[in-house]
Amino acid sequence: MRARLLIVMEMMEGGELFHRISQHRHFTEKQASQVTKQIASALKHCHCLNIAHRDLKPENLLFKDNSLEAPVKLCDFGFAKIDQGDLMTPQFTPYYVAPQVLEAQRRHQKEKSGIIPTSPTPYTYNKSCDLWSLGVIIYVMLCGYPPFYSKHHSRTIPKDMRKKIMTGSFEFPEEEWSQISEMAKDVVRKLLKVKPEERLTIEGVLDHPWLNCTEALDNILPSAQMMMDKAVVAGIQQAHAEQLANMRIQDLKVSLKPLNTVNNPILRKRKLLGTKPKDGVYIHDPENGTEDSNIALEKLRDVIAQCILPQAGENEDEKLNELMQEAWQYNKDCKLLRDTLQSFSWNGRGFTEKVDRLKLAEVVKQVIEEQTNSPDSQ
Repeated sequence: MRARLLIVMEMMEGGELFHRISQHRHFTEKQASQVTKQIASALKHCHCLNIAHRDLKPENLLFKDNSLEAPVKLCDFGFAKIDQGDLMTPQFTPYYVAPQVLEAQRRHQKEKSGIIPTSPTPYTYNKSCDLWSLGVIIYVMLCGYPPFYSKHHSRTIPKDMRKKIMTGSFEFPEEEWSQISEMAKDVVRKLLKVKPEERLTIEGVLDHPWLNCTEALDNILPSAQMMMDKAVVAGIQQAHAEQLANMRIQDLKVSLKPLNTVNNPILRKRKLLGTKPKDGVYIHDPENGTEDSNIALEKLRDVIAQCILPQAGENEDEKLNELMQEAWQYNKDCKLLRDTLQSFSWNGRGFTEKVDRLKLAEVVKQVIEEQTNSPDSQ
């Protein structure tokens, strides 16, 4: 019998941090302070064990359930590592990355390209990178947009955004920040220090007056309204996806078996679902009993992926038409999809007019939810 490792994880039903905030009509500074205290407590537990999370971001902060008093918890430890003074690999998400991690990326790329010789004593950073990320999260939680951003989205981090991060150049625009307390601004300033030794420690965060304030701090934050703008959120997610394409570098080179010889059931299923012979008949995996309904949902998800992040090097419109046609073949009985395509000027083979991709992705997502929650799918 082959050995297996089973990981049992906690079910977090309350959703991501920013999604939860967007549902609040009145998200106050006091609530932001309380959420920050919980995040900081989780981070303290990691740092006390000398563990750097290295990917602290809102998507990795989940609420236990949908109750008002639900705790927020830190998840996704895929990049976490014990800090033994040897943190070198530039693993991060663009908006939340600390300057030292960017510097590690810069040196890594130059050494790899032969621009500079490989150093016998590599450039390293430490777990204080998590504190910088926490500062960015607090900033966004208070006003609804990141302190460091670029108007130019690209597959690598834009130069203007990199420069802002490396120099710690950010502002508190009057329109959103005039009603936010000086204590909140102070904790952000002290976390977004370029030099790690000047940055607050996790103990310093937990001892900060803003997290322990007895004042009401009942001012309504602008962040909830900002986060309700799905187009803005989708744009940020697209920028993340594009920039992540070339920015996450693994510690070790991983060699995968060829798909035609692999015996992993999950990979085998994905391979077969993605196979389309010339006659247009999709292969089903008899061992796993894969049904058309599963493929139907996969085809809808492919449409969403193409809307949010078009594949490089292809005619985006042609690819969208191709994927939509495949999804339509498997979902012709869905009235919501039929009505949606009609409103988007779909003629059965392609869109005859320019498509609002974000709007299309949103409706296709609703179709998936409808299909998933229907009695037949159960």
